[in-house]
Amino acid sequence: MAKFKLLRECLEARSLARPEQFHQPLPCPRRWLELVHPRAYHQAFARGELDRHAQRRIGLPATHPLVRRTWLAVGGTVMTARLALQHGLACHLAGGTHHAFPDYGSGFCIFNDIAVAAKVLLHEGLVQRLLVVDLDVHQGDATAWIFAGDPRVFTFSAHGASNFPSRKQRSDLDLPLPDDLGDQGYLHAIGDVLPELLDRERPDLVLYNAGVDPHRDDRLGKLGLSDEGLLQRDHLVIDACLRRNIPLASVIGGGYDAMDALVQRHALVFRAACDQARLHGL
Repeated sequence: MAKFKLLRECLEARSLARPEQFHQPLPCPRRWLELVHPRAYHQAFARGELDRHAQRRIGLPATHPLVRRTWLAVGGTVMTARLALQHGLACHLAGGTHHAFPDYGSGFCIFNDIAVAAKVLLHEGLVQRLLVVDLDVHQGDATAWIFAGDPRVFTFSAHGASNFPSRKQRSDLDLPLPDDLGDQGYLHAIGDVLPELLDRERPDLVLYNAGVDPHRDDRLGKLGLSDEGLLQRDHLVIDACLRRNIPLASVIGGGYDAMDALVQRHALVFRAACDQARLHGL
């Protein structure tokens, strides 16, 4: 959890965000969470009452700081989505827990923050149609499952074909990618799909999972991207949305490496957002 504080310090040190641009979320209210996660599950997690199998599936110890961080992160993703609708672009310093199913967690994910944010915005009538762009190296399996058959939310996942989870779900659009694809192959694959998808779906908001685990040095990623490749990916996604006047809210997603390298990679989407905000006059 130290990376969240270090990421903020990194953004401030590199002048990628001014103090007034930071917004402090409140923990996610229960009524929002229960649009996705039943009370029996979230109460068992918060009270430390999950059984051993459920805890092993998540892979994290149920500590008080983790409980607080989890509820805050979901509240932060909802806040980020609202800010994106207001300003055109907003970036969360956490989020992207896309392996959390309604009644169980998986793969270090406890609550599905993007799913909750989407449900909240739809419930409040702030949007009619959403597009989830998930570029974490792992398929956004739980997000795909939650919105299967819901025409209001289109799920797009570009992920390592051979990577976790072994049992994939069916997104509205899946782009399974081969190991060691590298920067150019990856960028061409995303660039061939995303603009047409945006033109066809015309969402009111894009929820973007900017996971950095496709990096070639990531312990759990196999796609072979460089720092520059990740930065170009984020530029591609943000520019494609903003040039169509589609607001975008990003979350940081996954990344598994030494702390300093990981923080620097997570900062890339903020660097791309700053560049694109200037280019598009935001």
